[in-house]
Amino acid sequence: MYENKTKSPRVLCIVGPTASGKTALAVAAAKALNGEVISCDSMQIYKYLSIGTAKPTPEEMDGIPHHCIDFIDPRIPFSCPDYVKAATECAHDILSRGKLPIFCGGTGLYLDSTVRGTQFSDKPEDDGESAVMTDLRTEYERAGIDGIYERLTAVDPVSAAAIHKNNTKRVLRALEIYLTTGKTKSEWDAQSHNAPPVFDACYVGLDYRDRAILHDRINRRVTMMLEGGLEEEVRRLYAEGYLPDGSTAAQAIGYKEFLSYLRGEMPLDEAAENLRTATRRYAKRQLTWFRRNPAMHWLYPDETAAEVAEQGGDLLSLLCRKTVACYLSDQNKAKE
Repeated sequence: MYENKTKSPRVLCIVGPTASGKTALAVAAAKALNGEVISCDSMQIYKYLSIGTAKPTPEEMDGIPHHCIDFIDPRIPFSCPDYVKAATECAHDILSRGKLPIFCGGTGLYLDSTVRGTQFSDKPEDDGESAVMTDLRTEYERAGIDGIYERLTAVDPVSAAAIHKNNTKRVLRALEIYLTTGKTKSEWDAQSHNAPPVFDACYVGLDYRDRAILHDRINRRVTMMLEGGLEEEVRRLYAEGYLPDGSTAAQAIGYKEFLSYLRGEMPLDEAAENLRTATRRYAKRQLTWFRRNPAMHWLYPDETAAEVAEQGGDLLSLLCRKTVACYLSDQNKAKE
């Protein structure tokens, strides 16, 4: 494997919307490039949430080590800074063993923050809520968001303009950052974006020219989840207290819809249809995020399938060869 001469070690990132085929491609690329996979999915990190998050099975992993998956109790808060720390340590461990870290997933914020090495110095030192945030929450519960938003506008007008006043969580957090560190959130963001990236990333994205094909794959995945016991999984986790109200895990697509069903707020068929709709909308948001990346190499399995029909072979092998070619091309540019 090529030894990067730049300051930032090289990684491969395989991204795209849900149900696009990322896992299979990442496993194939890991075999071809002597790599290990780091999951970049904000919900697959949680233990016990398996069917609804479409965690790869041992058969799908096919002997390739997968990291940052299935390791956090769903009752414990886990955020982007937590992921960046865990994934960065994991990537350096993989690199220390002479292998290639391959990030695979659809949570763009987590991936970009890890590659850039986004600074989260604003995070309170203790593991709980800061005293500043406690005071802000008390003020919000007593008098509403207007006064807090005005305070944020006075000290950090850039962040205030970017955050809607009704997004109370982000408003409180932005003001907490300033009161805790003396720097505005916008200053921290600028500092992170101006710093050189921690990793030299090759990005490969999966998409479909024919949107109907992706929607069909999403619908079939949801059907497989339902047939695989999603309702039973949600029911069991809820009964055992692993999906407490207000937790991030309880808001995950698949769990949120079926919790509404279990509470008697909607019939089962409506919950299932809401899941399909929410998943399609999420896929659209994922694509919007990744399309902003000018370094992305886009691969289209539906186009590649036509090449397979003409040339023979199989779709996954050809996609893998294209992925390796993208990686090697970027690698040669890094040498120049």
